[in-house]
Amino acid sequence: MDDATRAQTRAADPATSTWLGANAGSGKTRVLTDRVARLLLDGVPPERILCLTYTKAAAMEMQNRLFSRLGTWAMKDDAALRDTLGAIGVGGLTPELLDTARTLFARAIEAPGGLKIQTIHSFCASVLRRFPLEARVSPAFTEIDERVQARLLADLLDDMADTEAGRAALDFIAPYLSGDDSAVALARSVAGKAEALMPAADWDTICDFAGISPTLAEDDVFATALTGDEADLFQILRTHLDPTVKTQVKLGQDLAGLDLDTPTPATLKELERIFLFGPTAKTPFTPKIDGIASAKVRTTIGNDMAAINDLAERVAEARTLRTGLETARKTHALHQFAARFLPAYARAKEARGWLDFDDLIDKTRALLSDTKVAQWVLFRLDGGIDHILVDEAQDTAPRQWDIVQRLAEDFAAGEGARTDVQRTIFVVGDKKQSIYSFQGADPSEFDRMRAHFKARLDEIDAPFQDAALIHSFRSAAPILSLVDRVAAKLGAPGLGDHIEHKAFFDAKPGRVDLWPAIEQVKGGDKPAWNDPQDLVSEDHHSSVLAQTVAAQIGAMVAAPPMIDVEGKRRALTAGDILILVRSRSPLFHKIIAELKRADLPVAGVDRSQLTSPLAVKDLMALCRFLATPEDDLSLACVLRSPLCGLSEAQLYDLAHGRPGFLWSAMRDRISDFEDAHAILKDLRDSADFLKPYDLLERALIRHDGRRRLIARLGPEAEDAVDAMLAQALAYEATEVPSLTGFAGWLDSGDVQVKRDLSQAEGQIRVMTVHGAKGLEAPVVILPDCAQKQGRGSSVSLLQPDGAPLIWAPGKGDEVDAVTDAADLKKQREAEEANRLLYVALTRAETWLIVAASGQLGKGDDASWYKIVADAVAGMEAAALTVEGLEGTGLRLQTGDWAEGERPAHATKTRATLPDWATAPAPAPEKDKPARRPSDLGGAKALPGMGDESATAMQRGTITHLLLEHLPRLPQAAWPAAAPGIAALESDLSPEALAPMLEEATRVLTAPHLTHVFTQDTLAEVEIAGHSPTLNADMIGIIDRLIVTPTRVTAVDFKTNATVPTAPEDTPDGLLRQMGAYAELLQPIYPDRDITTAILWSRTATLMELPHDIVSQALRRATSA
Repeated sequence: MDDATRAQTRAADPATSTWLGANAGSGKTRVLTDRVARLLLDGVPPERILCLTYTKAAAMEMQNRLFSRLGTWAMKDDAALRDTLGAIGVGGLTPELLDTARTLFARAIEAPGGLKIQTIHSFCASVLRRFPLEARVSPAFTEIDERVQARLLADLLDDMADTEAGRAALDFIAPYLSGDDSAVALARSVAGKAEALMPAADWDTICDFAGISPTLAEDDVFATALTGDEADLFQILRTHLDPTVKTQVKLGQDLAGLDLDTPTPATLKELERIFLFGPTAKTPFTPKIDGIASAKVRTTIGNDMAAINDLAERVAEARTLRTGLETARKTHALHQFAARFLPAYARAKEARGWLDFDDLIDKTRALLSDTKVAQWVLFRLDGGIDHILVDEAQDTAPRQWDIVQRLAEDFAAGEGARTDVQRTIFVVGDKKQSIYSFQGADPSEFDRMRAHFKARLDEIDAPFQDAALIHSFRSAAPILSLVDRVAAKLGAPGLGDHIEHKAFFDAKPGRVDLWPAIEQVKGGDKPAWNDPQDLVSEDHHSSVLAQTVAAQIGAMVAAPPMIDVEGKRRALTAGDILILVRSRSPLFHKIIAELKRADLPVAGVDRSQLTSPLAVKDLMALCRFLATPEDDLSLACVLRSPLCGLSEAQLYDLAHGRPGFLWSAMRDRISDFEDAHAILKDLRDSADFLKPYDLLERALIRHDGRRRLIARLGPEAEDAVDAMLAQALAYEATEVPSLTGFAGWLDSGDVQVKRDLSQAEGQIRVMTVHGAKGLEAPVVILPDCAQKQGRGSSVSLLQPDGAPLIWAPGKGDEVDAVTDAADLKKQREAEEANRLLYVALTRAETWLIVAASGQLGKGDDASWYKIVADAVAGMEAAALTVEGLEGTGLRLQTGDWAEGERPAHATKTRATLPDWATAPAPAPEKDKPARRPSDLGGAKALPGMGDESATAMQRGTITHLLLEHLPRLPQAAWPAAAPGIAALESDLSPEALAPMLEEATRVLTAPHLTHVFTQDTLAEVEIAGHSPTLNADMIGIIDRLIVTPTRVTAVDFKTNATVPTAPEDTPDGLLRQMGAYAELLQPIYPDRDITTAILWSRTATLMELPHDIVSQALRRATSA
């Protein structure tokens, strides 16, 4: 027996309590299965074994493996069974023991209540249902998910707003809510922190933490900073500032803008900005002693500089008080809100008989800790549990450990420590794979609980072994060597000391590729105003990476290398490839899109919002139409969906020109749409009698909707449909069922659809690292290894050691204790990121590919790519060229990587499809940027008369601004308003502005031009449309638009120094511009005459332009 198998066998020995640290791929699930099988073989009744797993999928996987093993035992002959049992460490194989082994499958199947292989939440629910009176819960309680909880929180906040006491609670937090800090988000955070908020901390306790006196008021803070002579001091300082130095001019303006007579917290913050160093300085928020002004200014100020330095120190002292007071007030508001909200939340759940996930844990923990009933409950449970096994222990939260601790408490004391039964605890986990801190997991608990159970078992001299599994049955040697080097470079934080991995199959070919990083795209063309906000261009670095990933996978599949899979050598297939990302970012979706574009088999997304898939959108539209037949949009969506299958042309024929509602038009033409009408009529007739679930099932089964949706939208649509049906059942269990209510219920919250990609045979899987926990693949690609921004929550609740729960103020306004707590949180997040990298690297069996696009970072903020690159650099790696990427990468490789033949697939007979059905859709043409009427070429001034100097352009711009804004004001206010209007463009002296104001006044007061500037005319009118003459989209701004019942006139202001005497003498570029305006206006006002005119400001004349002249000029622009 080899070392790896020997270690597994020792860990599976049920005679000894075991604490097992298991590296990734070391076979811990096998050890768990072997241990349970050996317990059963030793005669332990199945119902006396409790195995706690982290997820339902893990519980199902372990149960399936156990039943599979026991089932094979039942079918083996004596010789084969002896070999099998001997391989897992079972001795004394008598004929009777062999017979017992063959009966274990039936015993496990027939065990009362089944095998107890379940999640901690499932176990807690079973305990509470067994002891509802002792736990003070309803015997028929319902477990609610996060979505139902979110809806309850929102309803509860609405109810609170309707009562005086509730409004008072909301008033506490209202001043501190903004942006993403919504009341619902805060309520969700408060509900998750109930233990830390009940009872609420009082004002004195909070102030003590914040380092301030409970009697401190804002006036005291102001008085600390301001003594009353600051105005004179600032005046002295301003008079000595150098007006030629920008920073000193800005300082003078800032000082002049301070309101020292009635200071506010904003005044203090401004003083802090001026007199204290900023948050990124070496000594943040310390006074700028002798740093407020230059050496020359300090010299001229003389003795007054000491007073300025004193002020800076007072501002620093006041800042400490201000931040402390803000922290105390915000935190006190949190606790006051929680004191009212949490009891109301508990009452609301109790009234409905609901328990959320936290309730399951907390109430079970309270039950097992209640001195009045705990012994009774433990005695009853002890009668049913002799052996506890905990899987994925590194992800078990402290509160969950409390339950395990209470369950095992009597293993070593009292009635539980009976000598006639060998009772054990088995815990397996890997701190390096603890990546669920957002669910409460704390890897430090792994060591703490190990010490606890060892001490307890030592007290009764019970055997206890602390073991480790270091051999990987999954990954090839080069991958494990890289993992060890990465761990060594990262050091202890997050991963622990002395990380060692050994490849069990050390001769297995292995490969690690480090692709050249793609640099972040900087600058680039400014996107058009009508481009989607989330549009990623084809030359964006993430797009280039996604295209490269798809191209390289295509090459792998086209010329597949030979790889070792489960001990067999075969050619690589698409189903061997797993792509892991850190989050479902645009890169995630871009990779899936590029794989589909390359016609590669891809399993789709592993998780999405329920309302995102088209299949769900179609069914939601169906529900809305059935509830409201007059909803034309929903009906149109249903008709175009696979449920009815109308074409675009058929829908247009039905909808265009109809006199009434779309449903009425369809009923009038039943013969044209017989099939679709029959489906919808049947569902309409049933809508008043069936619940949402039954109605959806009728559409999906009786009317073949499920098959139609899957045929059109692909197999991933089935998961979405099933998830929607599950939500319909959940809705009916908690609400009065109705179609309208169900549609609103779906719209009111985010519901995630989870797909099990572990069974996606023959398809490329793309998923997050978190989602891939527990999975493996021959080829793993990590494209998302660039630097990541920290994931911040919308509500920042922190609990420094020994302090109440704190609602942290904004960044830069924290007290020292909060800063320390925030830094500690950031450090723990960085450690978890290191563990996430470990999980990602160890998913690979044979070939690991690491890539990145964007910023790579350095030092403590180094990206995954940088960390891996530094590790690979010290290994014997060869240069690697990747087609489509610039630069050179690195490759570690061992073993034979000869190219194999593409696997043959069985030929299937299928109907012949037209060419267009299988050909990739052509890439859409990129929209041409819109043209501007003022940029159509041609002269803008008379020959030899143009003045294109900066001064002339500035004069024209400012005159335009005056003509735009002055008409809104009384004429008497024009001289005072003109400098401010001109400042929008440039700071001018009164002398320079005077001729422009005079020109604008002459135009605005001209009697023959009053109709241009009346209140009924429109100023600065944006216009966009398509120009048939130029065959181009146009966008522009008309200076003045005069609209009457019969006529529309577009007026453009021109400030040319030389004015043409007749329309035909007007510069061609101006005529083209006016021709474009006329063409764009015509479709908007088809029943009115369109005219154009230029207002020449120099002569205050309005020149109307004949339509034929501007139209001919526009046609000349086609060749420009």
